[in-house]
Amino acid sequence: MKETINPDFVVIKAKEDGVNVIGLTRGTDTRFHHSEKLDAGEVLLAQFTEHTSAIKIRGNAQIYTPYGEIHSEK
Repeated sequence: MKETINPDFVVIKAKEDGVNVIGLTRGTDTRFHHSEKLDAGEVLLAQFTEHTSAIKIRGNAQIYTPYGEIHSEK
């Protein structure tokens, strides 16, 4: 089993239709490697791994992390 970089999960809950969640890669070149589109009320659980170094969120959403809750906006 491969070891993850951070076993903590990030929970993203869409507050409107069309929230985009984009995973960005690690390494010398940062690239998009995964994207999801969430509708209002949908929830996505994500985590940082050996491949994912950042998560970008576009749209109105609540983000729950081990460090607290954050709200993204348009």
